[in-house]
Amino acid sequence: MGFMPTPEGSFPASAPAPGAASAKASAAGPTAGNAKAAGPKAVDKETTAGVLFGIGAYGLWGLLPLYFFALMPAGAVEIVANRVVWSLVFCALLITVTRSWSALMQAVRSRAVFGSLTLAAFLIAVNWLTYTYGVTTGQAVEASLGYFINPLVSVLLGVFVLKEKLRPLQWAAVGIGFVAVGVLTYSYGKLPWIALTLAFSFGLYGFVKKRVGPRVDAVTSLSVETMVLAPFAAAVMVYLAMAGTATLTSQGPGHFWLLLASGVITAVPLLFFGASARRLPMTTIGLLQYFAPLLQFILALVVFREAMTLDRWIGFGVVWVALLVLTVDMLRTAGKYRVAKRQAKAS
Repeated sequence: MGFMPTPEGSFPASAPAPGAASAKASAAGPTAGNAKAAGPKAVDKETTAGVLFGIGAYGLWGLLPLYFFALMPAGAVEIVANRVVWSLVFCALLITVTRSWSALMQAVRSRAVFGSLTLAAFLIAVNWLTYTYGVTTGQAVEASLGYFINPLVSVLLGVFVLKEKLRPLQWAAVGIGFVAVGVLTYSYGKLPWIALTLAFSFGLYGFVKKRVGPRVDAVTSLSVETMVLAPFAAAVMVYLAMAGTATLTSQGPGHFWLLLASGVITAVPLLFFGASARRLPMTTIGLLQYFAPLLQFILALVVFREAMTLDRWIGFGVVWVALLVLTVDMLRTAGKYRVAKRQAKAS
């Protein structure tokens, strides 16, 4: 789970994971220094703020299906095209206000960074299209499944791509995950391709972004990725307008402004997540990440009234068992690391 991104493509700011800022950098910054000087109360305050920002970020990501539902009759392709274009506009305004154009230019000039972010852009485009298609076609349950099994895919990528050695509990979690996919394949009568596409596109996106590491922050990363996709997105918007199938200007002012708001709706959770990641350890971020697919799952059942047969409940139950095993392993490993760190300091 070390390099697993959040549902919208940013990364925890911890040492083993790529992201807007590393934990090491955060520890050296003014926040860490103030916390140390102020004592336990400051630390508690920082932790509380971090949890609240984290809940805000994952909560907004979890509520995205409601936003896509409100945008209907716009289809997945039109929604994603608008999301790319207006996200770029919002990022440009944000970078102007924060005077971060130099960071953006550095990312564009770096061949390694720009190349990685270009590949990441197309991977996240596949992810966004698949997710939006799932939600707008009454398959939000399966879409939430993709983000539930994403940690298992990240573990597999660690083995096959990064040549990492898995711990016994990680192997157990992966094995249970394969059983779950088998059960759900039987239930759906086909491979749950939406869930698998989401999980693998997101896992590969995380792997690519790992190569970039802490060299770009979340807003710069989103800016470059949307900049790469913007020409394609703009071409799609023009084509849909010429074909008379675009809904941007044909469904009233409310629909128009909802589509334009996609830039804000994409970027704000990223900012919340960045604020959370600077204040919380990776373990806490890892636990909070399940909040988004859980909300999506609940919305699919309660709001969208999607059907859940007994065999699908069994399949999801097996997935949750696998995630429980993976979480136990993560907590045990984090505990051992803290003990070893204390012992090293003591010696």
